[in-house]
Amino acid sequence: MDLSLQKRLASEILGVGKDRVYIDYTKIKEVAKALTRQDILVLIEQGIIRKKDVEGQSRYWVNYRRKQKKKGRRRGYGSRKGSKNARFDKKRRWILTIRAIRRLLRKLKEEGKISSSTYRELYLKAKGGRFRSKRALLLYLEEAGILKESQKEK
Repeated sequence: MDLSLQKRLASEILGVGKDRVYIDYTKIKEVAKALTRQDILVLIEQGIIRKKDVEGQSRYWVNYRRKQKKKGRRRGYGSRKGSKNARFDKKRRWILTIRAIRRLLRKLKEEGKISSSTYRELYLKAKGGRFRSKRALLLYLEEAGILKESQKEK
């Protein structure tokens, strides 16, 4: 039995798409007789025609993947699209490194382990890219004899 007219009218009245119109197929003959908007309205009031709920999309797998990535999974070569620089640009890496080095220099100066002139000298070397990490800076201080091994911060 073709109920396309009834579905169309019901969808317009209910304000939803045709796919969201539910017709009770046990009362199919009554629905087939309804040819006007008024007839459809009566069937809606009786509950023979209703609108279906919106079908959502589960967030389960999104949440699962997010948890996996937090643990460091799913980041292998096969999952990478951008270059190394595109994924974590040079500028951001530099900012994080230089801030850590400057923080360490400030701490060493405040604790009196290096003088102000040494601090300034090391600060400028750090700015010039002489130390790639805090560890490299501490090794340099040790080798130069500025910082004793017992004073070294871990």
